[in-house]
Amino acid sequence: MTKNKVFFVVNKYSGTGFQDALEGKIIDTCAQFNIEATIEYTQHKGHATNLARNAVGHGYARIFAMGGDGTVNEVAQGVVNTSSEMGIIPTGSGNGLARHLHIPLKTATALQLLDKHNVIAMDTLMINNHLSVNVSGIGFDGHVAVKFGKNGKRGLIGYSKLVLKEFLSFKEFPVEVLIDGVLLKRKSFILALANSSQFGNNAKISPFASVCDNLIDVCFIKKVPLSHAVGFAQKMFTGQMNKSAFVETVQGKNISMEFDKPMPYHIDGEAMEPDSKFNISLTPGSLKMIVPDNAKLKP
Repeated sequence: MTKNKVFFVVNKYSGTGFQDALEGKIIDTCAQFNIEATIEYTQHKGHATNLARNAVGHGYARIFAMGGDGTVNEVAQGVVNTSSEMGIIPTGSGNGLARHLHIPLKTATALQLLDKHNVIAMDTLMINNHLSVNVSGIGFDGHVAVKFGKNGKRGLIGYSKLVLKEFLSFKEFPVEVLIDGVLLKRKSFILALANSSQFGNNAKISPFASVCDNLIDVCFIKKVPLSHAVGFAQKMFTGQMNKSAFVETVQGKNISMEFDKPMPYHIDGEAMEPDSKFNISLTPGSLKMIVPDNAKLKP
């Protein structure tokens, strides 16, 4: 492997869309650091994983995902458990993992990671044999993810409108969760499985989560009365969800749960087919992730 060859997996359709000038920016920045750039564009769902896997097979030491959390997840599937390093150039609508890792949202600044950076050994999750690197969820957020994927309107505003529309009709659900051998019985509205701290857009569901602590944060979130909605949102966007009476967080490594009916869920924001049984496990330090050299991450 050679550090002066970098592979870029680019999703043109993430966030607000792709600008042709970005390709030139990638090439110019790589030339500045004497790096040979290979750029490939995703054509369909799952393509980013194939591109990343092929790049690993061809000896690329560094593979960058340029897109949103869905693209990041797909590229991670191709890089996890290999000796290649992964980087993120965030261009999505939420950019949850990038924000958690303090990766700059401005493309020109994020590209400076090609020169100055650190590499961390990041944990990953497996949820019913699907890789999760950021935050996944069962319940209301899974229900919204299905609707959001169908309406074609991306971004925080479109997501917020959909949440308000669907909120009243979705009910809390009972769940039995086995966390490292301890059985918990709860009622929940959202059951979040957090590797990092946030869904995206700085909505921090588990503010003290770490991608390097060898633990999964299991967040039971009750349905919030409308009279408390503003205060709840303030806590979420200011990193104070640990102070909310509507949230309980339990940490563990091996988790299983069963529901009385198939539940909607998402993996890092991407809607999945509903299921009634879930097995979740953590693989410590399985993804070599490029982060800013000055990023202050929780151990």
